[in-house]
Amino acid sequence: MTRDPDEPPHDGLTHVDGRGQANMVDVGAKPATARRAVAEAIVRLDAPTRELLLAGRLPKGEALAVARVAGIQAAKDTPRLIPLCHALPLSRVAIDFAPVGDDAVQVTCEAATVAATGVEMEAMTGAAVAALTIYDMVKARCRGAVVASVRLLHKSGGKSGVFDAPPAAP
Repeated sequence: MTRDPDEPPHDGLTHVDGRGQANMVDVGAKPATARRAVAEAIVRLDAPTRELLLAGRLPKGEALAVARVAGIQAAKDTPRLIPLCHALPLSRVAIDFAPVGDDAVQVTCEAATVAATGVEMEAMTGAAVAALTIYDMVKARCRGAVVASVRLLHKSGGKSGVFDAPPAAP
């Protein structure tokens, strides 16, 4: 039996067609459901710079306010940045910041929609760009700043159900 070349292979790679070419998954027949995702990015930097960042007293100004807006805009722009992502009607994007240990800031991004596909990439893109914006705002003062990780913490909605990431190693 010959397989339709437009059908995805049966190895779980839904963004590749039967010829091995990248394609955007057709979600037209999937029902719209409430979907939510939360992602985090960790920014490591020295303690004095972190304190200035959290207090809003960096020489470049209110870095967290700028990072929040950048993260929200990035989540909205995900299909422009990640080629095979669908444009989604986002109903919520929220960016939050929290100190971690003595030398890090956790950036979290929550994205929500009612759509036929999930918002994991929007949440991860929002967290990543907010973290990169923090890096940009602190790099003159803290050359050793690092965006240490970006990962999905939670997703819900859709056929695959709920995913909660295990706690990260310290």
